[in-house]
Amino acid sequence: MSQSPHTTENSVAGPDRPELRKTLQDIVDSGITGIHLRVHDERGRWTGSAGVAELGGSAEPPADGHVRIGSNTKTFTATLVLQLVAEGKVELDAPAAGYLPGYGLDERITVRMLLQHTSGVFNFTGEYYEDGTVVPGIPATISGKEWVDNRFRTYRPEELARLALSRPARFEPGTDWSYSNSNYVLARLLVEKVTGRSCAEVTQERIVEPLGLTGTVVPGTSPEIPEPYAHAYYRYEDAGRQETVDVTRVNPSWISAGGDMISTTQDLHTFISALAAGRLLPAPLLAEMAKPHPKSGFGLGLRVQEAGTDGGTLFFHNGGAGGHAALMYSTSDGSKTLTASLNYVDDAALSLTGAFLKAQDRLVQEVFGDGPAGPADEADGSAQPAG
Repeated sequence: MSQSPHTTENSVAGPDRPELRKTLQDIVDSGITGIHLRVHDERGRWTGSAGVAELGGSAEPPADGHVRIGSNTKTFTATLVLQLVAEGKVELDAPAAGYLPGYGLDERITVRMLLQHTSGVFNFTGEYYEDGTVVPGIPATISGKEWVDNRFRTYRPEELARLALSRPARFEPGTDWSYSNSNYVLARLLVEKVTGRSCAEVTQERIVEPLGLTGTVVPGTSPEIPEPYAHAYYRYEDAGRQETVDVTRVNPSWISAGGDMISTTQDLHTFISALAAGRLLPAPLLAEMAKPHPKSGFGLGLRVQEAGTDGGTLFFHNGGAGGHAALMYSTSDGSKTLTASLNYVDDAALSLTGAFLKAQDRLVQEVFGDGPAGPADEADGSAQPAG
């Protein structure tokens, strides 16, 4: 029984899976620079990589290398809020303004609306309307050279929240659904107000340490990423020339708790399987978290979909952050997971969006069956293929 050369510890290694190897190579052939995949299921543990960790290099992306996980961060943030709900420190259907005085929040916006993206609060990374209209957000999310030039700037979460709340709401609270990173900056501020500690400290204490997530970091304003890692890139046009820049180092404060975390495929597996298995939240609150909005399939910091020939339910979230992306899927009992990290060359035109979505669909179908892979998350900002 052969094994992947990239298998790692923490569960029983399963047989090699040539169909997954072919899928990884197809994904790289579609334009993704590199990918690392981890699967835990009834056949055991399997990991594999394809492509390269760095443009011009020959080494594959490292097994369980660190990656900026983008909007997978939202699932961590929502879990913190729901733990506070479980402890009676926060009420899910109470006005969020009660926990965040001084911001001028609409009193009709509840904590639940923040977590489910039904608040209508303007998205500080830019609003994208069905008719093609775009209302820009902060400078860090403007496409092209501006994004590159602003990638080390520091933004305070209070600054992002006040900017979002200074703009007209997208819709009346609770009347519609639209993905907004502003909701999760407000959720972060709520966690900090209620606990009296930074969101990074609370995440460490409540999730990272109990689960033993040794590769997971809440970086704050630091642009650094722990080794090993695959490199992220951004391409833009300047004076008629195409420039490609390594953007692996970036100050993630521009996205805050909407997408700033760093992790590994091993840690994402541990987290999503623990969450789905009920190790982080009481059953009633996990059920609330996994209750999908009819328009989006989005629960509270978690997406839900039916997939596979057996009609099983998947819990998932995906995220992209300027040349890095991560996938995180689990069956509803935590027994079967798929996690992946991707590195690629991003650009203002989001040229690899199609390749990213096809990769996501293909992997989910290969691992969980022939059901649909579900919608991709909205962009963290204009520099990302999926948020």
